[in-house]
Amino acid sequence: MADSIAEVVRRLVDSEVAVQESLAKGYANLSALARLLKPKVERILGKEVSFESILSALKRVKPRYEGSESVNRVIARSTLSVRMDLAKVSVEKGRRTLSLMGRLISELHESLIQASTSLSAITLIFDERVKDRVLKAFGRDVLEFGDGLAAVIVQSPKEIVETPGCMIAFYGQLSREGINIEDTVSCYTDTIIVIKRKDVGRAFSALSRLIDEMRALVGEELGPP
Repeated sequence: MADSIAEVVRRLVDSEVAVQESLAKGYANLSALARLLKPKVERILGKEVSFESILSALKRVKPRYEGSESVNRVIARSTLSVRMDLAKVSVEKGRRTLSLMGRLISELHESLIQASTSLSAITLIFDERVKDRVLKAFGRDVLEFGDGLAAVIVQSPKEIVETPGCMIAFYGQLSREGINIEDTVSCYTDTIIVIKRKDVGRAFSALSRLIDEMRALVGEELGPP
């Protein structure tokens, strides 16, 4: 059975948290949004559709995204810190590189920001001052290397572990500023967001605004996470 215009509009809205948020909070310009969605709907359906039919579908959409009081309170109780002058290396995952990773974590733990593994690769983020040592250790197994990075570390209360929607709020704030996230990891109550060093000022300001707004919204004063 062919998709209807309403179904396609529903899926497109569901795929964009910012659009859902604007609809939920009532500040979306429906006419402008319908014009933006029109070419996408037509590509998916493979035919021309009228502007009025998309606008009508939008008016009937009930956004599934809703900011919750619990998310707002977690964000309000979060604090920020920054680590500058970082580098990142990704290497092929194997017995040798896993052993090397363990040794480097032990030897360079004060310089290491993040260590993670996937099905095929290992990624380390660390202080630039030890990059020569790390690159020499991994040698031919290096898949990718980059420097000139920084990390914004969001420290939140323990409630973040069981509160869905917090991290997407942090990431969405950076996305709206046009800041690309190079890497990210959540480690218990810390959310580590790795970005280009040149973007760290804007990123810190954007996340600070978000936290300040949530503190004002829920009446939260600065305190320990």
